[in-house]
Amino acid sequence: MVARLFNEVLGAEVDIPESPLRIVSFSPAATETLFEVGAGQNVIGVSAFCARPKEAQTKRKVGSYSTVREEVLSELKPDLILTVTGYQRDFAVKLSKKFPVYPLELPLTVAGIVDFVEKVSFVAGREDEGRKLARGLMKRIGGMKSGGSKVVYVEADLGGPVTFGAFSYITDAIGLFGSSSVYERAKSEWLEPDFQAVKETDPDIILYEAKMYSEGGEGALQKIVESRGWEGLKAVRAGNCFVTPGPLDFLAHHGPSFVREALPWLEEKLVPEGK
Repeated sequence: MVARLFNEVLGAEVDIPESPLRIVSFSPAATETLFEVGAGQNVIGVSAFCARPKEAQTKRKVGSYSTVREEVLSELKPDLILTVTGYQRDFAVKLSKKFPVYPLELPLTVAGIVDFVEKVSFVAGREDEGRKLARGLMKRIGGMKSGGSKVVYVEADLGGPVTFGAFSYITDAIGLFGSSSVYERAKSEWLEPDFQAVKETDPDIILYEAKMYSEGGEGALQKIVESRGWEGLKAVRAGNCFVTPGPLDFLAHHGPSFVREALPWLEEKLVPEGK
C-alpha cells in the first residue's frame, strides 16, 4: 500500500510505500538510523559518506553528498530516497522531479536529533522501532551531567575550516553541559571562522575534528595553533585542546551515535569532575 506523505521541504506530497523495500540514503545520519531500526536490509544504495554502521559500507555507493548518476538510480528503482536540507536541499528538489525523494530537516538541537531519528523511522515504516530507539536516546540525554562554564571553540575540517553557529546541534550540545560556544550567537548552522576574533575571545577549550578518514589529527591541530599564533590562548596553555576520535565524522554527524558517543565525550571534556 502506498501512502501520500506531505513534505515540508518540498511543499508537496510524496508517494511512498507504507513499508519501503528499496531505500537509497544520501544522509549518513539517516543511513545509521535505518540500520538501527531494522531496515538495513532494505537499503540498496548510499552516499560515499555513509559509513555507519560498518554494514552500510558494503552497500552500493550511488553518489557523494550532493551528486549522483541518475541512470544508476533509475537502474536501482528505489521506492524511497532520503536526503537532508542544508547543502543537500537543492539536490533533493532536483531529484524529486524524477524520484520519490523525502528530504528531512537538519536538526538544530540535540532534541532535534531524536526527532530526526523518529521521522526517518516513520517514513521507513518502522514506527515502533523508531519510538523505542528515540526513548533510549532521550534517556541517555537526560542522564547527562551539567555544571561546566567554559568558553569553547569548535572547528571541523569539512574541506576547509568550519565552525558552528546558533542553528547547530553541536552548539546546543555544548550549552547542554553549561558551557558556551564562541559562535553561539551567529545566525547560521555553520560558518568560516575569523581566526583573529577567536584569538581575541581566548577560549578555555578548543575542540578540533579532522577531515573524515584523515590521520594525524593531533599534528594537524598543532600546526593550526602555530600557524595562527594561538600559542598564548588559555586553552593551549592549559592543555585543553582536544581532537575528536576518528576517523569518521564525530561531532559533525547527527545520527544516534552522536547521543551515544559524542555527548559522553563532550561531557568528559566540558564538565569538571565531581559535578
